[in-house]
Amino acid sequence: MSNETKTKINRLIRQWPRGTPAAASYLNSEGFSHDLLTKYKKSGWVQSFGRGAYILYGDHVEWPGALYTLQAQLGLNVHPGGKTALELKGYAHYLPTGKRKIFVYGKQGQVLPSWFKGERLGVDIIMTRTNLFPKDCQEGLSEFKERDFSIRISSPERAAMEMLHLVPGKVGFDEAFLIMENLATLRSEIVWRLLAICRSIKVRRLFMFMAEKHGHPWVSDLDVSKLDLGKGKRMIVPKGRFDKKYRITVPRGHYGEGDG
Repeated sequence: MSNETKTKINRLIRQWPRGTPAAASYLNSEGFSHDLLTKYKKSGWVQSFGRGAYILYGDHVEWPGALYTLQAQLGLNVHPGGKTALELKGYAHYLPTGKRKIFVYGKQGQVLPSWFKGERLGVDIIMTRTNLFPKDCQEGLSEFKERDFSIRISSPERAAMEMLHLVPGKVGFDEAFLIMENLATLRSEIVWRLLAICRSIKVRRLFMFMAEKHGHPWVSDLDVSKLDLGKGKRMIVPKGRFDKKYRITVPRGHYGEGDG
């Protein structure tokens, strides 16, 4: 191996955040050609991580590292949100009853690279392509430090709305209701801005319904009369109870008064 090649591989290893893959297209743009990467593989410096990505030889990559590459190297507007972001922030708890589900959100039509697969990362990736918020909306996103790198994840305020977007299909009503109980410290100004730009009437109604049932103190800062809650009724679950204020059908049982 030439001195120039040794210098390049040393620079690459120094700059490579541990626990992350590197996209081949990114490495190519940094001056590492396909032929050079093939040499590095043969020399035991790097190894393939599916089609179109590499990892340092022997490195262990989990899903946060893979998200880092999507965001930082490929510039994709995708992020962990919903229940996953709430788990990372300590508002929900992952119970190891099976393979962990990672909820990832992106814009409609978002295409992910073939190497970004749950089976490779040891998790189930639930990818939601949605227009819940305006395209490329950065409101309610925050940085989360993980080992040698950071990723963008949803703030608790945004994550709660993303979670409710998946009720009752991929997230159960009861589970979401219990998680919402933990959100007593949400920031009312961020809640209000997100509710104002949220494009789902169902999410707006369900968010306010649950927040009021739990009596969270920040609710009093919100002027619900100025919030567009749409018209007509919304059936969240079949054969439930109808809440007159928010005109949604919720499960029968322990959700307080105000049902008809």
